[in-house]
Amino acid sequence: MPNYNLNTAIAYLKGVGPNRATLLKSELGIHTLGDLINFFPNRYIDRTQFFKINQLQNNTSEVQIIGKITTIKTVQQKRGSRLVATFTDGTGTMELVWFRGAKWIKAALKINTPYVIFGKTNFFSGLFSMPHPEMELLEDYKKSLRSAMQPIYPSTEKLTNKGISNKIVSKIIQNLFEEVQGDFTETLSVLIINELNLISKTAALLNIHFPQNQELLTKAQIRLKFEELFFIQLQLIRKKLVRKSKIKGFNFEKVGDNFNNFYNKKLPFDLTNAQKRVLKEIRKDLGSNAQMNRLLQGDVGSGKTIVALLTMLIALDNGFQAALMAPTEILATQHYNSLVELLDGLNISIKLLTGSTKIKERRIIHDQLENGELNILIGTHALIEDKVKFKNLGIAIIDEQHRFGVAQRSKMWQKNQLPPHVLVMTATPIPRTLAMSVYGDLDISVIDELPPGRKEVKTAHRYDANRLSVFKFLKEEIAKGRQVYVVYPLINESEAMDYKDLMDGYESIAREFPLPNYQISIVHGKMKPADKEYEMQRFIKGETQIMVATTVIEVGVNIPNASVMVIESAERFGLSQLHQLRGRVGRGAEQSYCILMTSFKLSADAKIRLNTMVDTSDGFKIAEVDLKLRGPGNLMGTQQSGVLNLRIADIVKDTQILKKARAIAIDVLTKDPLLKSPENHFIRIAYQEISKKSTIWSNIS
Repeated sequence: MPNYNLNTAIAYLKGVGPNRATLLKSELGIHTLGDLINFFPNRYIDRTQFFKINQLQNNTSEVQIIGKITTIKTVQQKRGSRLVATFTDGTGTMELVWFRGAKWIKAALKINTPYVIFGKTNFFSGLFSMPHPEMELLEDYKKSLRSAMQPIYPSTEKLTNKGISNKIVSKIIQNLFEEVQGDFTETLSVLIINELNLISKTAALLNIHFPQNQELLTKAQIRLKFEELFFIQLQLIRKKLVRKSKIKGFNFEKVGDNFNNFYNKKLPFDLTNAQKRVLKEIRKDLGSNAQMNRLLQGDVGSGKTIVALLTMLIALDNGFQAALMAPTEILATQHYNSLVELLDGLNISIKLLTGSTKIKERRIIHDQLENGELNILIGTHALIEDKVKFKNLGIAIIDEQHRFGVAQRSKMWQKNQLPPHVLVMTATPIPRTLAMSVYGDLDISVIDELPPGRKEVKTAHRYDANRLSVFKFLKEEIAKGRQVYVVYPLINESEAMDYKDLMDGYESIAREFPLPNYQISIVHGKMKPADKEYEMQRFIKGETQIMVATTVIEVGVNIPNASVMVIESAERFGLSQLHQLRGRVGRGAEQSYCILMTSFKLSADAKIRLNTMVDTSDGFKIAEVDLKLRGPGNLMGTQQSGVLNLRIADIVKDTQILKKARAIAIDVLTKDPLLKSPENHFIRIAYQEISKKSTIWSNIS
């Protein structure tokens, strides 16, 4: 680029200056010329059509007219004055009106000189008027870069109040093009451009800001979307290749007694084909000399825990320790209890470490970990504390991994000289496009079938008015010996929200299901851990028939006898949360039910969520609907969404471009891992530049 650098501070561009630069930085994050050129419009107004004054209709659409100002006058009002200009185009007359800035506008206006005006019209007393029109002398309009498709840029109230209008943003971008003389460095190879029939980088940037027509705008968008997704994929795939070639992992070369004894004598049921396939993928990783970094996706109840246990047993067979980290104490305790039961009779030492573990017990755990007596440690965030030291941690398994921050996960890596193998598990199905974008550097395994004998949970949507018939149904199920969950969204009632809160709900259920015929447990996040555990145990043992709870029971609680899940104010929950909650039932052989209770007042999105839950129990279908409703940032939570601060692409709408970008990125790196070949020269330079600025490395697990 001739004598010009896109890293130059924005303040040095003609038309900006220090004050505007400060505003552009604080309001829009535009610091450099590069930021400005990549600040894309979010919509366009078609300026191809010119109207005549005698064609104007009394509506709110924006119109564009060529004409002349014949007279200007100042009209006094109760407060201040307004400026009024008479504007004519030969077919009729209208008024242009300004309520602010009358003095400097009046000085700038030229009489009997052709102008192009643009804006919304008002109709009053038989006369059209246009308040605060956009205006440009016709001769300047003909010379300017501005195209028939006028770009509209994202803005803020502060920018508007400070006079930085859309027109001004457009003008400073035009100044940038003039300074650069329309010459931008290419970032893709000739090969890719030809194969995909893409326009050049320069043509794409020109037509995204000043499109000459609809067709060129479409081509510009495709080119820039592809490029953005291509470089994200390039980073993810390259990171994966580097990890596999550079980061050595422990080689678990044998499957020994621990695994075989458990598999042959203790496994409570036959593995599904999906579980066997996933286990093979994991075993291949563990014996490859490279560190495993695998994401295991499986719907609620698909049997991820057994796969995790078998993986840990392979580590034990090779002389290593294993750790399993869960996001909540309830879930960690449940994992611990189920693994102790499964491993009963085998000579394997297993302990639980959470925030509630007593100091005396902690000391024993720390000693046994360091001297190697302890084989498997299950726990919460407590596992990543600095004082928790392993003798030789071979595998770290992280359950419901989206609930942990990146920094927390990476601490598990540091528990050994060589990083342990890492298996991250989630019961929140991740749509394929999102998995490719956010977890593109991980190997992904999917358990996509439920164990045999599991019946699909029947789901129904009921309104508050049907509550008595729902209670009648619950009594019938309890009479059969079943147990019931009733889940509420809040602990204390919010004044602004007319929702049944937990305590209110508990009282109404206690009235409907009185002692001594019925016993009720209550569990919520504000209880002391010991009280929570006491109530959970009463329910697990069948001493109580109804568990009234907040979403603390969302993840992992496994009670086969619980066959009914009632979700109160279901419209308040997100789809993935509803799906997770439903997964708490249907764990036994009996038919299970999920009842979604709502008021009659439902938003369009809430109706889609509830209908989706009633129509399907396929977690991946649910996740796709969720992605469309909420967008990727909300779906991933803040921990992962940083990688998807996309400027122009949209992974929901641009799925095909994303797939193409990933396929081509894989192809490029397979043939040229270091991007050294001459044909990839532009890609290498752009890649290095992006990698310097990008936070993608810290955002990916």
